[in-house]
Amino acid sequence: MFGGGKVKLDKDLIARLKKVSDTAGYATVEEFITHILEKELQQFEDAESDEDIKNKLRGLGYIS
Repeated sequence: MFGGGKVKLDKDLIARLKKVSDTAGYATVEEFITHILEKELQQFEDAESDEDIKNKLRGLGYIS
């Protein structure tokens, strides 16, 4: 999964992701997860500085 790397996810989370990805018409749950991650990363890749990234992460509640 994920280009040769491994990511461990909770079984309940995987089940939820699978349900949504099936409903949305994704070919695989991996395709759906990749889409979600790419969409989220785009918010941070547009940042002009590391401080801008930190501020965005704080705003989303990921860091304090």
